[in-house]
Amino acid sequence: MTAPVAGPGARRPQFDLQQEIKQLILEEGLQPGSLLPTETDLMARWGVSRSSVREALKSLQARSIVSIEHGRGTFVGQPSLDSFVDTLVFHRHMASRQDGLATAADLVDVREILETELVQRVARTADDALLADLSAIVERMADAAAAGRRFEDDDRTFHQRLYAPLRNDLVLQLLAAFWDVLDAVGPLLPSQPADLPGDAELHRRIVQRLRDRDAAGAAAAMRDHFRGTHAWIDGSVPH
Repeated sequence: MTAPVAGPGARRPQFDLQQEIKQLILEEGLQPGSLLPTETDLMARWGVSRSSVREALKSLQARSIVSIEHGRGTFVGQPSLDSFVDTLVFHRHMASRQDGLATAADLVDVREILETELVQRVARTADDALLADLSAIVERMADAAAAGRRFEDDDRTFHQRLYAPLRNDLVLQLLAAFWDVLDAVGPLLPSQPADLPGDAELHRRIVQRLRDRDAAGAAAAMRDHFRGTHAWIDGSVPH
């Protein structure tokens, strides 16, 4: 641990103090949810003022490294992509319509690359419970499509449930982040895709490939699904 280089109450560079706190978390083996030392303890450890400690902790909280709970203390934060989402959404609002649609297209590209690989892993292990849940979601999609209603919530639920068996929290957070950013782009898109029943059917095809344990077929069905998403976005780009 770096030795104190200033007397109590002195202000050290903020970046250094943030680094010291992160290093403390690592060296002490603290896990998400673990309680950090008190502000007073941190002041004494590095010989800094209370305001310096608070500023450093607030900066770390903005990046989800710590979580400050008033009256309880400061805890190691849970992994989160909230700041990533906030940044993309903010810049989307600053961007022109065309730039916003380009961002949406780029995100869909990344999702397609990620999901065509992940769905193959799911295909190798899909059980009856997963297939039943996905089939029920697809039926809700089909009912909505028949009534001319969009089904974004069920679409999102489908993909969340699809990858839940992988037990990879980072994957689920990343996909949720993509959804959140795409939601922000939503006002730029047409009120609904051209072929709602076809979109529901594409999801049904994914489930069937999972049921067949056909990993390559599941990936192909997922690519077809994203082809429709790209067409929806590309059809909105001004020429």
